[in-house]
Amino acid sequence: MTATTHRGSIDGLGSSLPIGSMLPAVFADDDLAQRFVGGLDDVIAPILNVLDCLDTYFDPALTPLDFAQWLGTWIGAETDGTEPEDRLRTAVAAAARLHRVRGTRRGLSEAVHLAFGVEPEITESGGADWNARPLGPFPGTPRPHLHVTLRLPNPSHADTHRLDTLVAAARPAHMPYTVKVTASERTPER
Repeated sequence: MTATTHRGSIDGLGSSLPIGSMLPAVFADDDLAQRFVGGLDDVIAPILNVLDCLDTYFDPALTPLDFAQWLGTWIGAETDGTEPEDRLRTAVAAAARLHRVRGTRRGLSEAVHLAFGVEPEITESGGADWNARPLGPFPGTPRPHLHVTLRLPNPSHADTHRLDTLVAAARPAHMPYTVKVTASERTPER
């Protein structure tokens, strides 16, 4: 399926609200008037069709592909335009939920999984703990760090760049990070 960059006329699409039937009675039998407003109907029909189906344009599963891509940019979905259609639609549908967990290990893991379809390995220095005594031991290691490893069947330099971009956007803002993309282990065929 190819994405279009614009909405336009659709051959054979009838208007849900033809103008000719709304003209005063004197124009009901006027051929020129009916043909003129029929041309306007052809121009307005796609607009009325979009308005009649407006709710489906905001459902990532139902909207046209080009609108799903635009919707992803509108709501801040972590997409780059190279995803397969099903993964793009899933990422757009999950964007609001991911924004609620952004900056957490779970949020980062889900964002990477949505982008690549593979669970990442995440190691981090942080920890959450409390101590009844002031100045108790610091959880985790004193220096913050985050490392994300992704194992793909056929990794490329573009995958490393995409992972780096994704982790930079979805990590905690103060956390330095590194990424690594490696080839997944293949099971021997029998």
